[in-house]
This record gives sequence, structure tokens and C-alpha cells, in this order.
Amino acid sequence: MSRESLFNDIWRACDIMRRDDGTTGILEYMEQLSWMLFLKAFEAIESRFEAEAHLYGRHYDRIFQNGFCWSEWTKKDTGEVIDFVNNQLFPYLRELSGTPEKVIISTIFEEIPYNRMKSPYNFKDVIDIINQIDFNNPEDSHIVSMVYEDLLLRMGREGGIAGEFYTPRPIVRFMIKVVNPKIGERVLDPFCGSSGFLVESFKRMKESKELTVEEFEKLQQETFYGQEKKSLPYLIAMMNCILHELLTPNILHKNTLEENIRNIPDTQRFNVILTNPPFGGKEGGHIQKNFPIQSQATELLALQYVMKKLSGGGRCGIVVPEGILFRGDAFAQVKRELLENYNLHTIVSLPSGVFANVTSSGQGPKTNLLFFDRTGPTKEIWYYELTPPPGVKYTKASPIKDEHLTDAYEKWKAKAISENSWIEPVEDIIKRGYDLTAKNPNRIDNFEHRLPRDLVAGVLAKEQRISEILKEMQTMLGDKDDNR
Repeated sequence: MSRESLFNDIWRACDIMRRDDGTTGILEYMEQLSWMLFLKAFEAIESRFEAEAHLYGRHYDRIFQNGFCWSEWTKKDTGEVIDFVNNQLFPYLRELSGTPEKVIISTIFEEIPYNRMKSPYNFKDVIDIINQIDFNNPEDSHIVSMVYEDLLLRMGREGGIAGEFYTPRPIVRFMIKVVNPKIGERVLDPFCGSSGFLVESFKRMKESKELTVEEFEKLQQETFYGQEKKSLPYLIAMMNCILHELLTPNILHKNTLEENIRNIPDTQRFNVILTNPPFGGKEGGHIQKNFPIQSQATELLALQYVMKKLSGGGRCGIVVPEGILFRGDAFAQVKRELLENYNLHTIVSLPSGVFANVTSSGQGPKTNLLFFDRTGPTKEIWYYELTPPPGVKYTKASPIKDEHLTDAYEKWKAKAISENSWIEPVEDIIKRGYDLTAKNPNRIDNFEHRLPRDLVAGVLAKEQRISEILKEMQTMLGDKDDNR
């Protein structure tokens, strides 16, 4: 099958599910498609494992046996296939145990309430489309992963899930290049969403060299860790990893911020943390007690969390909203610790619109990328102000691309000073009350030659900053009221 045909057929499967009474919404059909693709893909993976074992004179004990593998149960008649899935296949999958792979599969299907499709005819039509995918063919696997990524993006945008569920993949890949996780290190995403950071880190490590058997097993079982609070993103995170052949990721279904970080043993720290935490949320007092510097703001609690979870010399890349950089009080206290006990070496300021394609409306939040390691103290910070190419404005229809970040990466490697990059000594930042805002000293705004749309974007950015300041004041007044 041609690339274009397969691509179109997968989207046709989505159209079929959209007209089924049980999977009309994107959240429902994304869940349905995920577990069906997973079972088809896992059978191909098991076939490869079995062939490799046979080559070396070993026996491979298949997980799916006795009529429960994809190629067997999908041949059942239209009238009995849904009944088999609901009353035999799902109970079988939920009861698997004994190996890491079986436990992962059991955990996944415990999160899926049931087969959602109502019409056996629609169900068989989707099966027929999925049966045309050859997961032993790298081209087919690549096309499926492309469609899946697009579906993840759409789910984040249309399904009422916040932007942190899906980080634009060019941003993910840029952050991974800067942090550079290596084989033998433990990688954590404590707010993993669809597990983009884990999947891309796995791909980078796997392609970095010819892996030994021991190194491959270490990547599979002892390298990648994640945590996700919400049920559906947790399920999708697991599915996404497995579809990319990361079969046993250590992903927990939990609220990361419920963990007390005041006294973390070294065994629970990580060499690398890459994450895009939730913005704009609020946590109650019982959660705030877990943190040295208490705040309602989820973004500030998340920053403290990743700081405390880094091992000595560990490296972190984190997406933060603009407000973290300039807000004072509790925010300034956390930034002071960051500068005194860590090396905050890089801040990349992203333009409005980078997260437009993962929000239901508007340009999305104004964000920055912070990169630091646990060496400290910070002596100076290299700043880079990312701007779209001439004639480009980041929107849902015009998303950021990998090549738009090439200049940032090349200049970062050299710590170059240019029109859009500069260095600030930490003393200047301390004098400003720990205001880390990217204020480019090398760029002169020429209002006479700026396009009207750019002027409007500048006004909107300033309004967003004013809104952040007002929220801070409102929080301060609220805290005073609570303490009366």
C-alpha cells in the first residue's frame, strides 16, 4: 500500500468511529483507536521477538495466546466479535501478570472501561483498515506514528485538554538536544501528558549507537520514568510509548504534586528531567504543604518539584509561562534558590503563537524554556529571543518547525552574542528583584517600520503581562484575607 493510501485509510477509520454511537467524540475514538493499534502493533513486536529467539536457539513465550492475539480474534464473525472483546478479551488483558510487559498491558486495560464501539459493522470496518498496516514495515510504522501525533495534537486542542498535554514536537526535540540525555542516565517527565519527551528521548538514545542487549534492556526498563494525573492522558502516554517500541516505560498514574519534596532520598532523584507542567492551575493547602515555598500556582510548585528531584549534576529543561520570570514574592524566593543552588545557564523566550495549535482558541500562553543543572551557583545566563522567520506568524495553520530552532541551537552551542542572543550576569538579575524576563538589549524596536499585525501582537503581549501582574495582586490580597 502506498504511503498516501495508508495515511488516508487511517483517517477513514477515524471517520467511521465518529459516526458510531459510542465513539462520536475525539476523546472516545482516540481511546478506541489507541488500544486497537496497540494490540495490532504488539503482535508484530512479539513476532519479531519470537523470530529473534528462534535464531539464537531460545524459546519466546508469547503474551497473547489461545485465541487472544489480534490476528485470531479479529477473524470472528461480525455478530460475535464485540461480545468476545467485551466479555473475554478485556478480562484476559486486565488479569495479565508475572512480567513487566504483562503488568504494563494489564495496567493499560484497567484504565479502559470497555470497548466503546456499538455497531459490530463499524467495528469490523475499522479492524479491516488496521489489518492493512504492517508494523514490521518501518514505512508503515512511521506513517502510523505521524497520524497518531496529529491525533494527539487534535485531542489536546479539541478535547478540552490543556496545552501541556501536547508540547509541539519541534520544541520537544530542541529541548532534548540541549539537555542531551545519555544511555545510562535516568530520565523523568513528572507531568508527561502524551509522553512526547520520553518517546523522543528514547528515539534519540536508540539511534545514537549500536546498542548491546544490556543497553537495550536498560533503555526498556530502567531509563524512562513519567507521571500523569489524568486518566486519559495516562492511557495515551502508555500507548504512545508502546507504539514507538518503548514497551515498559515506568509511568505512574498519580498527581505529582501530592509528593512531599522536603526530604527526597538520592535513589528517587534523576539525572535528566524534561517537562511541560500545567500552567494557571491552583492547588489547595494540603498540596502546598509538600513544598518548601508554598503557593497556589501549579507552575511554581512544578518548578520547585523538578529542582528538588534533580540528582547532583543533573540537567533539566522545562517549559514555563511568562509570569514565572517576572513575578515576585513566592516566585522571587524560588528564583533566588534556583540562582543560588543551581546553574540556570539558558533561557529561550518563545514568541506568542507557539502553543496556538494546542489550545481551543487564541494564541496560547506566552512561554519560555529554562535550562539548568544542579551544579550552581548561577554566574550568568545566556538568553535567546526566538522570532518567526520573515513573513511567518505562528498560528494553528502555521506551526513552529524544527528548522526555526536551528539558529537557536547553533548559537546556544557557542553561547554566541547576536541581535537575538545576549548574556546577563546574575548580579544584574538580583538587582532587579530576581526578574528573569528576556529583555533583548540588542534589538531596537522601530515602530515606523513594524507591520500593524506585529504592533497588535506587541500590545496583546503587554496586556497579558498586565493580566499576570493583576492576578498576582489578587492572589496577594486573597492570602491577606485568609490570614485575618
